[in-house]
Amino acid sequence: MKRITIYDVAKEADVSLATVSRVINDSNVVREDTRLRVQEAIEKLGYKPNAIAQGLALSKTTTISIVMGEKLFSYNEKILNGLMDVAKIYNYNIMFHTTSKGISKMQDVIESIIKSRVDGVILFNDNFSQEEMEVLNEYQIPMVVVGSKIPETKLTNVGNVYIDFEKMAYELVTSYFEKGIDDISIVEDKINMSMMQQLMMGIQRAFKEKGKTFDQYISYDESYKSSYNYLSHYFKNNTPTKVVITLRDSQAIAMLNASHEAGYNIPDDSELICILNNKYLMMVRPNISAYTIPEYDMGAVSMRLLTKMLMDDQSVEYNRNIEMAYSKMPRNTTK
Repeated sequence: MKRITIYDVAKEADVSLATVSRVINDSNVVREDTRLRVQEAIEKLGYKPNAIAQGLALSKTTTISIVMGEKLFSYNEKILNGLMDVAKIYNYNIMFHTTSKGISKMQDVIESIIKSRVDGVILFNDNFSQEEMEVLNEYQIPMVVVGSKIPETKLTNVGNVYIDFEKMAYELVTSYFEKGIDDISIVEDKINMSMMQQLMMGIQRAFKEKGKTFDQYISYDESYKSSYNYLSHYFKNNTPTKVVITLRDSQAIAMLNASHEAGYNIPDDSELICILNNKYLMMVRPNISAYTIPEYDMGAVSMRLLTKMLMDDQSVEYNRNIEMAYSKMPRNTTK
């Protein structure tokens, strides 16, 4: 069932959002012919006014839902800062929805979003299906996915502010091929599988172009409480590859400590690079190489994009997928 919004009424009656709101609130500053035109549009479309929509028309308040896995809060702090700062400018109310394995499924979150009648959604958790996205789209709820690149979709209400992790991994591996190094591995991350899949696609594409097969995916099951426990066991029977890639700080630090305890030196025996940069990578010795990602800007751009989508800004009709730049930050774990 399509969700009829105040925007639909304004468009049907060919008036502003503020005018529709004044009619709903029985304001006496609206001309009678305009009032009748708006009321006819409301009846024709079957629009049912609600507090959120009225607040938007009066420029007092809107409500945006942010969906994020609870384990990702510490990694998305700067993105959240960017989102919240722009939200303050537009006087948005923010409703948080968190997901955690076995407790809060995306289906439950989506149901809550629909019942709450929020005006738009920012999604951090990209582990959702096309079907779930179609449900939100059916209710005419604009969505912006921030973080990694999502597959192309025909849905009209979906935007994406992303880092191209596939391209990043491809460029990284290719740069080592140019140095004559192809002994490369990547440590599995179980929190954000979408980013991992994209990194793997980039690595595999680089290997395939060189006529090689990538087979150094370091995966571990949940019987190990942490990547450090697994890597400590792993290095009893294995040597580290010449280059090791990790997604998050905890894995990078685990690799650094486990390899050192096993008698290997970084970067002499093995170079180490972490994709997501944060302050903890500078607190260990040697400092761990990483990538600089404009996290604050990603949050700010995502909220601005959602705002334009809510206002039916034609400038975003063909520009809802915004790729953000990144840069490599060499430190002491790479040569």
